[in-house]
Amino acid sequence: MKADTVSEMESALEVRTTAPGFADRVGEAVERKHTQLVVGLDPILDLLPMELRGEAVLGRAAAASAIARFCKGIMDAVGPYVVGVKPQSAFFEVLGADGVRALEEVSDYARSTGLLVIVDAKRGDIGSTARAYAQAFLEPRDGLPPLADAVTANPFLGHDGCEPFVAACRRHGTGVFFLVRTSNPGAADVQDATLLDGRPLWQHIAGYVHDWGQPLVGERGLSSVGAVVGATHPRGVSEARKLMPQTLLLLPGVGAQGATPADVARAFTSGPASALVTASRSVIYAFRGTEEDWRTAAAAEAERLATQVWAASGW
Repeated sequence: MKADTVSEMESALEVRTTAPGFADRVGEAVERKHTQLVVGLDPILDLLPMELRGEAVLGRAAAASAIARFCKGIMDAVGPYVVGVKPQSAFFEVLGADGVRALEEVSDYARSTGLLVIVDAKRGDIGSTARAYAQAFLEPRDGLPPLADAVTANPFLGHDGCEPFVAACRRHGTGVFFLVRTSNPGAADVQDATLLDGRPLWQHIAGYVHDWGQPLVGERGLSSVGAVVGATHPRGVSEARKLMPQTLLLLPGVGAQGATPADVARAFTSGPASALVTASRSVIYAFRGTEEDWRTAAAAEAERLATQVWAASGW
């Protein structure tokens, strides 16, 4: 990384909270619960259980209430097997102001049950807009905790788009996961583009994320500046860990996207709490096509995945 970029990032991090950082809180939760699983909350109205779907057709307010009830039920079911949840903000925002209020309700409920909240928002901009995004997700809300313990963000605008998130993390003990190598089929179109030095673009970004995270390395040796690395690319997971040895990895793609717990094993060479594995639709919609109660089915799938991931991590 260029020295001037490092110095600009460090100058924005002068104020730091005395509260435990996000990575340290992840470590405590993983050790206490013996799981690295995070369940994604992707509440799609057409896929909700019938008991909630009928309510959802009565307008935005009713739909927002239905998805909040669904997410709370899922959290009650999977709570023993996960360290946190990852609500996808788009499925709440599509319902307007009612949906945003539902997201806050879901986040606050998760906290009340002891779960960490990673809002999957993938925000990215510069200047005052980036600061507003960071404030919306990572800073306290009128006496309440931040909406999220951590948020996903897009680093492709460069350091001036990322600095506000990193600064907010340092001030408030929150976390950010920058997109590095994503799990979607089209990721290679851009992220695998070859640079003049022969490296793929995503590895160049990984270097920046590693450097940005150094000032936020906690007592457990991991940084609260994390990276999203798709579990659907096992070789990429291994390479990412070598490039970012102190970075907390968020690994989507297990379950519905086809990755298995074995595919993420090499992410854990930096410790049992050095990566979080996310599964969304394979857990929350596990009831579909069965006669099981939706909460019972979600709990069973979460327990199965959590056990397999813990075993694959080698700890």
